[in-house]
Amino acid sequence: MNKTFFISTAIDYPSGPPHLGHCYEKICADAIARWHRLDKKVHFSTGLDEHGLKIQRSAEKEKKSPEQFVEEIGKLFLQMCKGYNISYDDFIRTTEKRHEKAVNHILKSMHKKGDIYKGNYEGMYCVECENYYTEKDLVNGNCPVHNKPVEVIKEESYFFRMSKYQDKLIEYIKKNKFVLPEKKKNEILNRLKEPLKDLSITRTSFSWGIPFPLDPKHIIYVWGDALVNYLTTIGYPDNKYKKFWPANIHLIGSDIVWHHAVVWPTMLMSAGIKPPKTVFVHGFINAEGGVKMSKSLGNVIDPLEIIKYYPLDSIRYFLLREIPFGEDGSFSEVKLVERHNQELANDLGNLLRRTTVLIEKNLGGKIPQKGKDELCKKLNLKKISDHMEKLELHNALSELWKFINESNKYVNDKEPWNVKDKKKLGDILYNLVEALRLTAIMLKPFMPGTSEEIAKQLGIKDFEKQSLKDMRYGKYKYSSLGKTKVLFEKIEVIQKKAKMEEERMTEEHGKELYMEDKISFSEFQKIDLRVGKITKIQPHPKADKLYILMVDLGEGEHDVQLVAGIRQHYKEEELLGKQIVVVRNLQPAVLRGVESEGMLLAAEFKGKIVLISPEKEIETGAKIR
Repeated sequence: MNKTFFISTAIDYPSGPPHLGHCYEKICADAIARWHRLDKKVHFSTGLDEHGLKIQRSAEKEKKSPEQFVEEIGKLFLQMCKGYNISYDDFIRTTEKRHEKAVNHILKSMHKKGDIYKGNYEGMYCVECENYYTEKDLVNGNCPVHNKPVEVIKEESYFFRMSKYQDKLIEYIKKNKFVLPEKKKNEILNRLKEPLKDLSITRTSFSWGIPFPLDPKHIIYVWGDALVNYLTTIGYPDNKYKKFWPANIHLIGSDIVWHHAVVWPTMLMSAGIKPPKTVFVHGFINAEGGVKMSKSLGNVIDPLEIIKYYPLDSIRYFLLREIPFGEDGSFSEVKLVERHNQELANDLGNLLRRTTVLIEKNLGGKIPQKGKDELCKKLNLKKISDHMEKLELHNALSELWKFINESNKYVNDKEPWNVKDKKKLGDILYNLVEALRLTAIMLKPFMPGTSEEIAKQLGIKDFEKQSLKDMRYGKYKYSSLGKTKVLFEKIEVIQKKAKMEEERMTEEHGKELYMEDKISFSEFQKIDLRVGKITKIQPHPKADKLYILMVDLGEGEHDVQLVAGIRQHYKEEELLGKQIVVVRNLQPAVLRGVESEGMLLAAEFKGKIVLISPEKEIETGAKIR
């Protein structure tokens, strides 16, 4: 194994906790890295971009030092990587001394080339993306990415002669598959039809960053610092970095294409270093229905929360198969559950279960000797490999599932439960074991935990060493089954509304919902408000903030069950027998595994919650008008 492959994600800006977009990028990069580990030496890097004005201001807002702020947020990103089985080789943090050494070296190399000079800068700056914009870049005077007002900043600065490399960069982009997908390449080339301006690479208006090596009164602009991380992780400036450079893939989001496709390669050209081979731009993850995730809309999905409710590999599989790589996609828990139940539990899980049960029942758990290949030849490894080379991760999985379905069809056609001839039965079952072994190897990049579990159940020795060279029929050596169990338990869906979204939105009943538009009177009339009386109360077994309430709404014998986040504000004895106001016609929600059939009303101010009750005792079930 003398071939090498280097893939990186963008390093995340820890101004807040990780979201599903961060997680998606890591999962995709991990799948690509694990695929290439099947026949190459791989370096996979990720990490945190911890400098800049935005970090400094975020820390000040929290009354913390920048060091303390990034340390606390950074732990969440490391937790996410561990939780999602991200197999990075290096987790770089730009506050590390090794990174400062690499940054200083490359900037000094650029200076020796005559490409850094001193001047004054005035421009419109977005703190959110740490980027300068021209007047025509703005949308209604706002940053085109974050839709927030920009700041006009004027200060002394050192500049990089980026304009010097415009023609060379255009030639490189046109001759190579440098920017992918193609539409992103065309966007960059269109922007490069305008004269390329020199880049301001230092700041004096804040202090949180790496001191500029040529003038310590200046701090290096965050993008002049952050991009160098890709070299830091492979040992730059020591010559050993050349083992993995140029990088095969920088995997990034579409909001930072310019920095990776223009700023970074021109910096490298100035320093006498080859540009990376490919900058691949993945799409954004939207909420269900294609709505952009936003904190203000309350629809941001926390990857550290959702993994509590669904199997890790089911989430990985859904994101990799559902969303065509390079395009925007929507996250839907309903669709996740559908794919889990159908493709993972029914297709793959059932195939493994049927095979192992037949071996245990008919052959005493002993896997038979090699027979004649009637099945494995139907696996199109070349097609899967071609898809992976083209970074069509979703198509690679689709092709693999064709083989899994062929394997299930083979079971149905051969009906091994009716075969009396031991030799014939042995041949059928060996073919199924080999099909599962090859499937497990192919699943290593996408669902590593699942592939290992299949191997354990089949008693495969040294499975962690099996690679593309083992993708041949007959490589399974005679053995016995390991401990067998159901690979994927079915997930029961109580209602269509996504369970995780419901919990996040309604864990604390009484949380205010802000609406930009007023509603009509007819819309208001649709809300069914009723007076109810609490007849029974108990703490939620899985949530410290929640009570489970049984409420009489005057509907006969049936009391309504509500789950409410008022446990820290009321004792049980204060609630029993109390009349409250309930929204009766809400769709049911599931809160930490317990169904809530409505919502009670409460007032909230500065963290204090008070329940809304009728002024006087009134008949239970009375309608609020």
